[in-house]
Amino acid sequence: MKKSLIALAFGTLGLGIAEFTMMGILPYVAADLNISIPVAGHFISAYALGVCTGAPILILARKHPLKRILLVLMALMLIGNLGASLASGYWMLLAARFISGLPHGAYFGVASIVAGKLADKGKNSEAVSIMIAGMTVANLFGVPLGTSLSHLISWRIPFLLVGCWGMIVLYYIWRWVPDVEGLEDTGFKGQFRFLRKPAPWLILGATALGNGGVFCWYSYINPLLTHVSGFSVESVTALMVLAGFGMVVGNLVSGRLSDRYTPGRVGTVVQGMICVILLLIFFLSPYPWLSALLMALCTAGLFAVSSPEQVLIIRVAPGGEMLGGACVQVAFNLGNAIGAYVGGIAASGDYRYPALAGVPFALVGFVLFFIFYKKYQAKY
Repeated sequence: MKKSLIALAFGTLGLGIAEFTMMGILPYVAADLNISIPVAGHFISAYALGVCTGAPILILARKHPLKRILLVLMALMLIGNLGASLASGYWMLLAARFISGLPHGAYFGVASIVAGKLADKGKNSEAVSIMIAGMTVANLFGVPLGTSLSHLISWRIPFLLVGCWGMIVLYYIWRWVPDVEGLEDTGFKGQFRFLRKPAPWLILGATALGNGGVFCWYSYINPLLTHVSGFSVESVTALMVLAGFGMVVGNLVSGRLSDRYTPGRVGTVVQGMICVILLLIFFLSPYPWLSALLMALCTAGLFAVSSPEQVLIIRVAPGGEMLGGACVQVAFNLGNAIGAYVGGIAASGDYRYPALAGVPFALVGFVLFFIFYKKYQAKY
């Protein structure tokens, strides 16, 4: 495995911990800052807003070398997370979380292009999946570790560690990632030209709705496992590690299969499988080990579609590759927000119902992916 791709994965590892750790430590943050848990949820929204803001700003950096952009984005991650670890109140932490989110989508957009340029011939999708692997490892080890450290010491420790990790990432990107050829400057308007065609909208729609369907269910996985499946509260951390393991395997397997069978075919098949799995979760979640197995399969599917989506959006966005790669992450976060909201409404009846509510979203995501595969995959 190329050291340059490992350096890129180090970056997504830090971003993944920064994004997802907050979901598990809200009670500790709320108690320390003397605010309610719903108000503390604003820190999750601030990060997502940063993601959505940072992606379009990326076009202002289009003339700069890709490696330099990566270094600047990692510096922002470092500053934002160190700021979060030192925040003395609500507004300071809100600002720090917004800054932490700014580089997220932009980093994925630029790193996808760099990974593609560094990939061996015929292994473009696998290279991108290695870059994304850091995000899955963050869910496997980083998030549970951050939650435990917050419980044992302080909620500030995970953000301090991510800030320190940012220094390490800066070094390894500088040392291991070579200077790669930049993109042709198509001008400001040229960055948006690809959005005139239907193909990128199909990918972005499949991303937002497909992920929204999964997050209808996954946003409420804790109460589902404890209240419906009957697992103890103490076992949830181990189950989250299992979910993270599914993400790692799904992402890496998908990368290899996409190079062999095309990203459009793999994305379409996996999205269809997610529809079936969500339906099975609704019916079979009262059976503990079936619930755990289906959870791992669904999280594997969640990241098994990520590599195809990231690869395809670069291919269908000539002249606006960086913006396209970042927009996928905006769509991903938009899907998370919509899914969590709809899932919350469905959960008022029974914690099984968020999975059922996610099925229509996942189904529409499958239809969009299928249309792309049939009409446009051959062109890309």
